[in-house]
Formats: sequence, structure tokens, C-alpha cells
Amino acid sequence: MYLTAAESRVLARIFGLLSEDMGERDVREAVGHDLLALLQADHYASFVWDDASKTFGKAVFLNMDPQNLANYDAYFQHHDPITFKLQARREPTLVTQVMPQRELMRTEFFNDFLARDGLHWGVNAYSFVGERNIGDVRIWRGARRQNFDAHTLDLLRLIEPAFTGALARAAGGAAADAGASAVLRLSVREFEIARMVAGDLSDKEIAWRLQVEVSTVRTHLKRIFDKLGVRRRSGVASLLARH
Repeated sequence: MYLTAAESRVLARIFGLLSEDMGERDVREAVGHDLLALLQADHYASFVWDDASKTFGKAVFLNMDPQNLANYDAYFQHHDPITFKLQARREPTLVTQVMPQRELMRTEFFNDFLARDGLHWGVNAYSFVGERNIGDVRIWRGARRQNFDAHTLDLLRLIEPAFTGALARAAGGAAADAGASAVLRLSVREFEIARMVAGDLSDKEIAWRLQVEVSTVRTHLKRIFDKLGVRRRSGVASLLARH
């Protein structure tokens, strides 16, 4: 993957931010400015899924009208043709991958919500620990810009494990038990591999995704097992699902 000097500088800032101890809202808010710069985007929002109420809440946003976001909370998230499809993919995804742009532009959601703030081309990423969505990023460009591309997705895939780890640490807090503390001791790469193990990927599949040797994956797995105090892959999945 080729990175420009500017992208490398912004990524360094993002990883530095995500290594700090911050509250959950602060993590999502702090990364927004740099994501706009990294992806040459215009608008940013981030939400947390509440499984009890089946709604997205705790919005943080940049370059969006607060009243328009209030309308999203009250109405448009219940009439949203794209976000649940994007969330179901559990990886960085262009909006046009789940709905053609022309079709989206015919919806109430686009004309009465997105277009009011100038949102046209979108890309979303979601952070999952086990089956739990602990936060997302939603990034948009205006109509006069070009759509995001495969390079955008590669950049977000680089950031997503560290972003998820920062959110998980923030959620753990002082009350984290031994299992949660063990999960938080994993490095970014170990946490990424542990999530793939929890997703039932084989060593070969993980190696292919990360573009590394199978032996490298198995070395990481040994460290993951040692840090988590488990002997089987099922133990990794169980700990991640709980924490």
C-alpha cells in the first residue's frame, strides 16, 4: 500500500491520539479532524449503537448542523436505507457499495437529511468487539467532489484496529475485570488477529488478509493465548465477546 508523505504524517498523529487514555466520546471526537484531513473529506459524524433501544446515539460531528443531527436522532435513523447495511458488513465500506448513488438520491433520507448538510459521497467504518458495535465513523464529501475509493478503504482498515482498541480501553475503565484487562494488553496487531479468530477465520485466511506468512500469524496467536490465559481459539472468541 502506497502512502504519501502527508498521509504518513496524519496517520502518525491519529495513532498517537489513539494510544492516549481518553474517554469514549473524546476518542471519537479527537480522531474526526484528522480523518477529514487524511481522507480529504468535508463532513464527519460518529455514533454509538445502543442495543437496548436499537438506536444510534451519543453523536459527535464536524461540519454538520446540530438541528439536522437532531432530526436524524428523532426520525431519519428510523428511515435510513443505508446505515444498517453498512453496519452489517463490519468493515470499512463505501455507501455506493450497498446502494447505487442514483437510487440513494431518490430517497427521503438523502433529500431531507443528507443533502441539507451537503453530504453526497459517503464511507463508514464500524468498531466491533465480539458481536457488540462500540462506535463508528461516518465520513462524507460534497457533491462537487469525487467518490471515495479503494485507497480510502485501505486507510480506514489501517486505523480501525487502533480505533477499536481505544474505544475498548475507554469502555473498560477502572471497573474492568481481569478478562477485560487481559484483552486491553493486546497490541494493535494482536487485537486485530484476535478479532479475526473470534470471527472464525482460519490461520490461512488471517494470513491472506494481513498479507503475512501463516507462521507469523501463529507466532501472534501464541502471544495472544499467553496474554489472555487461554488454550483454544474458542477461549479468545469468548473473551472478546464478553469484553
